[in-house]
Amino acid sequence: MNEDPKNIILTAQELTIGYNAKNARTVVASNINFELEQGQLIGLVGANGIGKSTLLRTLIKVQPALSGSIMLNGKDLKSTSSIELAKQLSIVLTEPISSKNLTVHELVALGRHPYTNWIGSLYEDDENIISNSIQLVNINELKDKRCYELSDGQLQKVMLARALAQDTDIIVLDEPTTHLDMYHKAYILKLLQKLTKETGKTILFSSHEIDLAIQLCDTMIVMHNDRVDFDQPCNLISQGIFESLFPSDLIRFDTNTGSFRVNK
Repeated sequence: MNEDPKNIILTAQELTIGYNAKNARTVVASNINFELEQGQLIGLVGANGIGKSTLLRTLIKVQPALSGSIMLNGKDLKSTSSIELAKQLSIVLTEPISSKNLTVHELVALGRHPYTNWIGSLYEDDENIISNSIQLVNINELKDKRCYELSDGQLQKVMLARALAQDTDIIVLDEPTTHLDMYHKAYILKLLQKLTKETGKTILFSSHEIDLAIQLCDTMIVMHNDRVDFDQPCNLISQGIFESLFPSDLIRFDTNTGSFRVNK
């Protein structure tokens, strides 16, 4: 019996990322190849300064690729308009929001902007999507609170609800667990895993929480100085990918537990 065909949402092929300046070209990473499937949770990990944010910015069309191609739902990202992109890809960044005086409901409602008319009128369908997004991340009791009243963990859930309200095939999050304690780091990543299963959306996030990503992700993108690996966590472990991620003088990767250990 044949398996169901993959529904590929985003593809990177022979991608090179970096920066073009007047007199110089800085390559951050090259030969990047992966396919992100519908309904999967994908973790992007690597050492500090390795280029995770550069890759994410390239994938969301904030900065151009140096070479190679990115296909979103079968169409070249370069020829995808801003409004088309906003209906297919939503973003949750780490920058502080400038609209903390809004209520939670009002902030989540901003996710409907790509679909509303020029004065931003919300219709019954929009309100239903907003309410459903608030329910999905379990913040119904917060919907009338002002965003400045929220903790970092609560605000992160609100930003995720806004991305869900945008109703896109893929959600991209840059360091969604920054500033959170260990419990809330695990809570947010577990919530992302739950959402992929309940909504069928593809969720890509960058993180320093490599141990958690290994436990929760369907696939992972692992950035090194000289290459980028993409596979299921179990395959990456068996290939020894994580053992070379950091210098071994201080920490080592334990293949039996799938986690990093400090050398004693």
